[in-house]
Amino acid sequence: MSRSLRIALVASARFPIKEPFAGGLEAHTWSLAHALTARGHHVELFAAPGSDPALDVVELPVHRPSLSSAARSDVSMPDHAWMEEHHAYLRLMLDLGEDGGRHYDVVHNNSLHHLPIAMAPAVRSPVVTTLHTPPTPWLESAIQAPAHCPVTFTAVSDHTAAAWRPLVAAARVIRNGVDTALWRRGEGGDHLVWSGRIVPEKGPHLAAEAARKAGHPLRLAGPIGDMDYFRTHVAPLLDEDITYAGHLGRRDLARLVGGAAAALVTPCWDEPYGLVVAEALACGTPVCGFDRGALGEIVDEDSGLLAPPDDVGALAELIDATTRLDRRAVRTRAERFCSLDAMADGYTSLYQELAA
Repeated sequence: MSRSLRIALVASARFPIKEPFAGGLEAHTWSLAHALTARGHHVELFAAPGSDPALDVVELPVHRPSLSSAARSDVSMPDHAWMEEHHAYLRLMLDLGEDGGRHYDVVHNNSLHHLPIAMAPAVRSPVVTTLHTPPTPWLESAIQAPAHCPVTFTAVSDHTAAAWRPLVAAARVIRNGVDTALWRRGEGGDHLVWSGRIVPEKGPHLAAEAARKAGHPLRLAGPIGDMDYFRTHVAPLLDEDITYAGHLGRRDLARLVGGAAAALVTPCWDEPYGLVVAEALACGTPVCGFDRGALGEIVDEDSGLLAPPDDVGALAELIDATTRLDRRAVRTRAERFCSLDAMADGYTSLYQELAA
């Protein structure tokens, strides 16, 4: 029988881990913390100020270090946000490298910052890092800095694991999961839905163009991450058929997605995973999207149809066929492939191996 573990869960410091979530990374971290706690593990979440008080949150010291006037005038001085984040992770890892690290059976890093990897050799507990993105120069440098990087790596998809393979030979794939008790199978409806951060790389304007070509109304939902992009490329497309529902909490978003005929997923880059895909499948809402990144891993022939990248016309042509897919089969795909239980099983098994 597995024993209860003390887990330090390191989050991204950029946004609080609370609803409505700033993005998929924050939603993933929140869900993982709750799932592990529900299994009897003691989880301390190191996260930005303002995170969900229902979690055992230790606030990352996200504040500006006291810099001299000479340092501030240095032409190479990064912006304030970069310095605040750097300072927060530096203090955290120094603490974990001292007595703080002895309190945990495992430290699980879900941030995108290089310091939890670079400073892992100083931590007595095993350190796990989940690779949520394609390779970045900062993380590649941190991995290569020691003669032997002691970090155990996981990846959110086969696609992401393959992208990192030249440097990380054996990342265990543990896909992000969604709570299928919250994201319930809906009855569908007449409208299409698009959800996610409203930024250029997510391509909501392409979803709006495809929906209009196919003659279907579309509901957009999510935080506006780039106001200039929203005003220039999205707002001009809004009318009585293409509407913006706002930045919704999970329950409201689940109702919106569950009431849609299909979900449009239009990445303009190679998505490392795509949590919105898993959320749609859990609602029984079939996915019509661009075949980029990990989407082809999550969606199978019973749960969605994929068009060539950036081909709005091809996407529009697939919409009607997508809406006719069996919603029960779509839901079954989520239960078997990308549930919260499956994700928690994967991480718990890994933690137990390392703690042993």
